[in-house]
Amino acid sequence: MIDGSCAEFTDKLASKVAVPGGGGAAALVGALGTALASMVVNLTLGKKKYAEFEEVNKEIMAKALKIQEELLEMVDQDAENFLPLSKAYGLPKETEEEKKYKEETLEKCLIVACGVPVDIVKKAYEAILLHEELVDKGSKLAISDVGVGVQCLRAALISGWLNVLININMIKDEAYVAKINEEIRPLVAKGTKIADEVYSKVEEML
Repeated sequence: MIDGSCAEFTDKLASKVAVPGGGGAAALVGALGTALASMVVNLTLGKKKYAEFEEVNKEIMAKALKIQEELLEMVDQDAENFLPLSKAYGLPKETEEEKKYKEETLEKCLIVACGVPVDIVKKAYEAILLHEELVDKGSKLAISDVGVGVQCLRAALISGWLNVLININMIKDEAYVAKINEEIRPLVAKGTKIADEVYSKVEEML
């Protein structure tokens, strides 16, 4: 899907087809937010005013480009992981044997479907931290783009979490659910807090 046009992706998203869905949209929004970090760095590098941040900004760009690529790949990965789950929902459950098979299949598919949204949250959080640095080290001429980028990533962070929630709420493996909650909830809380702080700082500068 990522090799198609924006219009094609949006049309598919608006239709009743199973994929893309909220997970793919979250990954794409995250990739866009991360790309804005790279753009801000590109507009900052080589400027005498920001010479002291030259090396750290190069590091920010290298991290941003990697995260952007990973999030774009997740658009397709999320679709691939969700399709088996969408089919599992349609499995018959007339007999006890069918019910058991469907239950076991759903459990496996739900855990697989949960994987990419978990990664979206992690990557969005990492990219939010890049914007936290850029708000002080990036060109002030592009400061509004830091704000736009961090808001896109805030949306990706929360959207990824919503896609985690809808899956773990149906997963019966309590150990797995506890692990995900312990790992991801703090990132969502810290990430949204940092994103809001960065946005407030941007707004004050404008």
